[in-house]
Amino acid sequence: MPEDGNGIQSVQTALDILESIAFYGDGAGVTQIAERVRLTKGSVHRHLQTLVDRGYLAQNPATTRYHLGSKSRLLSRLSPELDLMRAADGPMRKLRDLLGQTVALTEMSPRGALVLSTLVGSSPIEIVVRLGSELSFHSSAQGKVLLAFAPPALQDRELRKPLHAFSSKTKTGRRELMAELEKIRRLGYASAAEEMLLGLNAIAVGIFNETQACIGAIAIVGSIQYVSAAPDKRSLAALKEAAQEISKSLSEPLGQRYVSSSPPAGAKTRNRCPVKA
Repeated sequence: MPEDGNGIQSVQTALDILESIAFYGDGAGVTQIAERVRLTKGSVHRHLQTLVDRGYLAQNPATTRYHLGSKSRLLSRLSPELDLMRAADGPMRKLRDLLGQTVALTEMSPRGALVLSTLVGSSPIEIVVRLGSELSFHSSAQGKVLLAFAPPALQDRELRKPLHAFSSKTKTGRRELMAELEKIRRLGYASAAEEMLLGLNAIAVGIFNETQACIGAIAIVGSIQYVSAAPDKRSLAALKEAAQEISKSLSEPLGQRYVSSSPPAGAKTRNRCPVKA
């Protein structure tokens, strides 16, 4: 099989096809999928047939559109990362109802902050964060908070890469970003005002597991008019409380999870976002 710099090409293509179907949610036809993954319909069709045969995809005979199959659903149920989504559901809803802003849950991935779940807010401007999208470490609030509490080797690796400027306000200087990561560890939250898209901002706080590793982030996302670069005390306190409630749930024995809202005890300052109301 031919290989590229990131692995075996056929595997990359199969995963691209799976993601293009899973993260859009309403199924897709061959033409749509080919456009999304930028391949010919013939090539896409061969991969689709294999994925259908293996049960990872299924095809609706009435519409001919493809959607996730039983094997994909089984794998998702077996994944231990479902604990994070389950633990976050209640705190996310409470936060959204309290602040009225879109709330997004992300987890650490090799390329940034992977969006696992979103709840759309009630503000006049609706902000939608697409499930499955990966937000970069250096230009998103979620990515920055994950990087701030990551091991130094990971920080060094990511900040030595060429960093893309998504807008005129994206920070791409290594020294500037290192200083910002230190500030995030001190204040316990990250902001990325208009760094991904002009007019948009997010405020994120880290989520920590039972070993006090930062595995995810919860964020409020909205127009810079409603989610300012410097968050108000009420919003920041609510966001930190939600993050600590999720962290507490993940740090408890399985039988006690999803019922407690107090912050995790015994966390090291280096690996935990402190609450400062």
